[in-house]
Amino acid sequence: MVKHDNLSSELVASDKYFKVILWICLHSLISCVSQTLHTMTTEPANLDSLCVLYQSSDYIVVDKHWDIRIDSKMWYEKLTVQAQLRHHFPQLADPSTYYGYRFCHQLDFSTSGALCVALNKAAAGQAYHCFKDRTVTKAYLALIRGWVSQETQTLDFSIGKNSSEGKTHMMCIEGTEGCENPKPCQTELTVLEYGLYDGDPVTKVLLQPLTGRTHQLRVHCSAIGHPIVGDFTYSSGTDNAPYRMMLHAHLLQIPLDPQPLLVCAGDPFIPTVDSKWLPQRSLRTLAATVEALLQRRIEEDRRIKKEETERVRKKEERRKYRKQQQSEESEEQRRQCQEWLSEWAGD
Repeated sequence: MVKHDNLSSELVASDKYFKVILWICLHSLISCVSQTLHTMTTEPANLDSLCVLYQSSDYIVVDKHWDIRIDSKMWYEKLTVQAQLRHHFPQLADPSTYYGYRFCHQLDFSTSGALCVALNKAAAGQAYHCFKDRTVTKAYLALIRGWVSQETQTLDFSIGKNSSEGKTHMMCIEGTEGCENPKPCQTELTVLEYGLYDGDPVTKVLLQPLTGRTHQLRVHCSAIGHPIVGDFTYSSGTDNAPYRMMLHAHLLQIPLDPQPLLVCAGDPFIPTVDSKWLPQRSLRTLAATVEALLQRRIEEDRRIKKEETERVRKKEERRKYRKQQQSEESEEQRRQCQEWLSEWAGD
C-alpha cells in the first residue's frame, strides 16, 4: 500500500487495500484447491514426495506429508522435510542456520499440510513478527470421532504441560491432574460434514486456532469428547487402526507487506483418497467456509487498522494542543516579563 502523510487519505486507501487483499486471497484459494489433489496419498513418505505449493525469492510453502518430521536431531532419522528440501533445493540451503532452512512455524510429525519456510533472514524476521503478533490465519481440516451436535463453537480450555508419570510428552487442559502452567487457549470449530469412517460415526470439521499452544487442536478436540481420528496419543493409545492421524493444515495466510501470502493444501479427507471415509450429510462447503473465515479476518484487520489510525490521530491532536498551550503560556510569560521590566525601569 502507498504511504500517505494525510491520515484521512490513508484511511480511504486502506479500504481499497483490503479489497485487493480479499481478491488475492479468494483467487489464490480457488487456484490452489485442485493443486495438491494428485499428491494426496495413503502411502508413506520418501525423499521425492515433496509438494511445493508456493515459491518466491523469500519463501517456499510445502505440503508436508503426514508421515514425516520437519527436522530431527537424531542421527537415525534420515527422512525429514529438511532432507527433502536439501534433496530438491540444495542451492537454497543456508549453512549459517542449524537445520539449513528457516522454518517459520511447526507442524506435528503426524500432521500434514501447509508449512512455510523462509529463504533469508529478512523474510524470516517478517514472518516471525506476523506469528508473534497473531496476525497469521491458519485453518485445519480434521476428522473427529462421533457426531458433533453444536455446528459452530469456540473451544476455550487453558492448556498446560502434563507432568504425570508416563505422560510428560503430552499436554492437558487446566484442572487435569498433573497439569502445569496452563495458559489461555482458544479454537474455533465449524462442522462441515457428518459421516462414517470405517463404519464408525465421525465429523469433518474446520479448526481455526486463535492461539498457538503445543498440541492445541488435538487436546481441545479430546477435551470435548471428540478426539481426532487416528490420534494415538490423545486416545490413550486405543485409536491405532487408521493409517494416519486425520489432521491437515489446509489454509495458511501470512499478512506480509506489500502482498499477503496465502496458500491452501487441498483436502485429503475425501473418499477418492481414503475409501474408509464415507460422507453422509453436508452442512456447508469447505470453499464457502474458508471464504467466510478470510472475510472475517480481513474485516477484523480493517477494524484494527482504523482503531490504530484513530489512535495516531488523537495522539497528534494532543501533541498539537500541548504545543499550542506551551506557546500561549510563553506569550503570557513574555507579557508579564515586559510589565515587570517596565515597572523596574520606572523605579
